[in-house]
Amino acid sequence: MPNIILLLMIILTLSAADEDDVKCLRGVKNSLEDPQSKLISWNFTKSSDLGFICKFEGASCWNNKENRLLSLKLTDFHLSGNIPNSLQFCSSIQTLDLSGNHFFGSIPTQICSMLPFLVTLDLSNNLLSGEIPTDLANCNYLNKLVLSNNSFSGIIPPQLSNLKRITVFSVAENELHGPIPAIFAQFDKSDFGGNNGLWSTSCQMRCIE
Repeated sequence: MPNIILLLMIILTLSAADEDDVKCLRGVKNSLEDPQSKLISWNFTKSSDLGFICKFEGASCWNNKENRLLSLKLTDFHLSGNIPNSLQFCSSIQTLDLSGNHFFGSIPTQICSMLPFLVTLDLSNNLLSGEIPTDLANCNYLNKLVLSNNSFSGIIPPQLSNLKRITVFSVAENELHGPIPAIFAQFDKSDFGGNNGLWSTSCQMRCIE
């Protein structure tokens, strides 16, 4: 039943004008440094063509004849900049993978309000910093959250215990401290390694040395 509800909610979102997704990707391209021209295929001159953004490198759509994004995977594109605010116009995407780039600054504090249907969020191997936003607890469908190899500080928000669907989680190689929420006891210590101040109260977890 929850999966049916998710599908119905996404269908309602997809009924909105698809110009938003075009605005989203245009904003992404304009706000980032792209030294290796990985986004060269992102040509907006054919904006009258149905599904033209579905041919962009790293983008995939729900339907290749509609400009509505399902996922955005920009892994190892060598992009740099802040996580673009224009992502709020890609509200129907389920996968956002920005790993292996040079993104800096913090995660948008309202990221789950921007992208309410996220199932996968991978921001690993970047230059991101600041605290992990508590708003991530509002990504109700999140299965995979990977924040490893950045410079995040502060604690793992206890609110993330609300992520009942989570199956992949890693915050390794950051600057985090404090207790590891008990919900993450199922994960290996390698998912938390490289954070000198993290500790676990759960005997079920292979505790961090």
